[in-house]
Amino acid sequence: MEAHLYLSLIPEALIVSHLTPEQFGAYYAVGSAKKSRGQAIFFEVDTNFRDPYFHLEEALNRLKPHEDGSPKASIYVSVYRVLEHMDLNALKKLYLVTQDGRTLGLEPEDVISSCEECLHLYQEIAQVTPLVVSRLAPQAFYELIVKNPTSLITVPAIVFAELELGELAFDPEMGLLDNLPYGNSDHLRQCLTDVKTKYVSTKMVDRTSSPSVQYRTVKNGFYVGNHDMLRYFPLPSHAELRAENYRWFRSANM
Repeated sequence: MEAHLYLSLIPEALIVSHLTPEQFGAYYAVGSAKKSRGQAIFFEVDTNFRDPYFHLEEALNRLKPHEDGSPKASIYVSVYRVLEHMDLNALKKLYLVTQDGRTLGLEPEDVISSCEECLHLYQEIAQVTPLVVSRLAPQAFYELIVKNPTSLITVPAIVFAELELGELAFDPEMGLLDNLPYGNSDHLRQCLTDVKTKYVSTKMVDRTSSPSVQYRTVKNGFYVGNHDMLRYFPLPSHAELRAENYRWFRSANM
């Protein structure tokens, strides 16, 4: 059976498995009857990837089918400081899995989407998970928190998504939120106003935010960066998803 290597983000872990990405997504999100359902986000990693921090050879040697011949679903290689020891060039696709186990794969692109003149809302997913607003576009935001921090707070690697703000991206005080499902909208408006009018370029909205993402709120895609590079995995438009991945789209919007 073919071996696969996965970098899970919720929670952060490096896992070897016999399962294909679609099978692994369903297993990881739904699991057995004893496990409650939950969203999953993970990268497929090139199986040639090696780093001294991980005991990958030992894990791959242990990856053997069960006695009845069924595939081994998972062997955990590491559950701590995984992202910072990852070669981002080894990341293949990013997979978004709904709570009922439907999986969507995203290919990386070289061109990073950005809106320089608008405000931004970022959901950090790993290694930290706050919800933050910023007047910085994704590339500049990544550089601020990973490469060139202006404060004492920095992280060695980060995965984040940019979320929709509707009219608030340009007019945080009077703009409409439409049907965006954000709680405490007054606080969100105030944070956006602060980064628009004051010296600070980034402000935390929720320091205890869940790393899970409401997929329908993602504006353009997902970003993963470390001190070496930033990579971008764009999410297709709602129209494209509805036409080409309807079952995933419907599940993601339930």
